[in-house]
This record gives sequence, C-alpha cells and structure tokens, in this order.
Amino acid sequence: MSPSPSQLPPLEPLPEDWSRLLAIAAHPDDLEYGTSCAVARWTALGKEVAYVMVTRGEAGIDAWPPERTGPVREAEEIAAARLVGVDSVTFLGHPDGGVEYGSALNRDLAREIRRFKPEALAVQNFELSWPGGNLNQSDHRAVGLAACDAAQAAGNRWMFPELAAAGLEPWGGVRYVFVGGSTTPTHACDVETGLEQGIASLLAQRAYFENLGRPFDADGFLRAEAEEAGRRLGVAAAMAFQVLYV
Repeated sequence: MSPSPSQLPPLEPLPEDWSRLLAIAAHPDDLEYGTSCAVARWTALGKEVAYVMVTRGEAGIDAWPPERTGPVREAEEIAAARLVGVDSVTFLGHPDGGVEYGSALNRDLAREIRRFKPEALAVQNFELSWPGGNLNQSDHRAVGLAACDAAQAAGNRWMFPELAAAGLEPWGGVRYVFVGGSTTPTHACDVETGLEQGIASLLAQRAYFENLGRPFDADGFLRAEAEEAGRRLGVAAAMAFQVLYV
C-alpha cells in the first residue's frame, strides 16, 4: 500500500547552480508531463535550455500512419518548447517504439552533449515502472540509461573518437541528471512561476490528445502533481525529480 502524500518525506530544493541544461526525451510530449514547468522557470531565470528528442513520435497515434504522425508531432513539440522559452529542439530520428540501448544511441547523445555543453541534463523516468506501478515503456528505459552513460562518455576523449575528429571536443562538464517522474524523487523545483506555461506546453500536443482514444485531463494532472510536490517542498507548486550526480 502506497503512503499518502502527507506521509511522504520532504523534498530538498533542486540544485540551480548551473547555467545550461539539455533535456533529453524519447518522444514529443514526454517532457511536458512536468519537466516543462521547471523549464519555464529556468528560462525565465536566464538559463539556457535545449531539447533533444530521440524519436519523432511517429508511432504515437494509432489512427494515423507514421508518415503522417511524425511531422505533426515534430511541429507540436517545437511549439510546446517555445511556450516554455526553448528555441532549440533536435530530433535524432531513432524509430519510435524500437529505440535500442547501445553504442549508436550513446554516441548520438554524447554528440549532442558535446555540442551544447550543458552542466545539467533532464531526463524522464527510466525504471521498469512509473509511480503507482504502471509499466514503463521500453523507449523511455533505453533513452534515460543512455543519457546517463552519454554524460560520462561525452567527457572521455577515447570514447567515440569520431566525434573529436568531427570537431566536437570532449565535454566533461555535466554535473547533474534530473530525473522526472521517478518513483524515488529526492528534490523538487518550485514551479509557481512556470506552472501555467508548462500546462500550456502539454496542451499544445493537440493531435496526440485528440487521438488518444480516452479522456485525459492534462490541466488537472499537472496541477495535482504540482500540488503534491509543493507540499513536500513547502511551496505552492513544485515538480519532483530524482537528482543523480555525475
């Protein structure tokens, strides 16, 4: 039996002693289930944030073929990112639903880390399950683990030497990985100033939600998440993260 929100331990304030963050996700809309609320806060504070989508989300709408879905979801993610102050969204083009953990994925993510030179990464839960016990999807698991490994590989000259040969010198400056949707959060980010923008960014995934096949209250979902994490941080609204140190 899961503890009630009032029984959960307090969360520490998320570290914000950094200036550049790269948010890495498997699909368009992954970051919008909470992380984008924090991104809105960070960009308002003058921090630089860029997004990397490993897939185009082309397998995400059952009623549409992938060749129709991919461009629509790309466009919606770009629009969603702009709503929280992010102008750079890179799509790596790995197959939606078939992302494989391994050297090709690790190299692609290490390349983006060397290119952007972040001090922090934001990823989504890459455990077997979500809070509450629902099974997590394989793309999420592969991407989160690969992002953590790429944070280390990006700083090692002898891993993926083809990157250095292409002019991308090693970058070992990643200090934190912030994991959204973790079953064991340790910290939270005050999002009182970013919640509304984060909700708007999730609602911008219009085609996905219109074809979901079941009702989903995106506004209510994010407000409930923010309220619960806010209680644990001692603020009005927050988003919870597990913090990993690189």
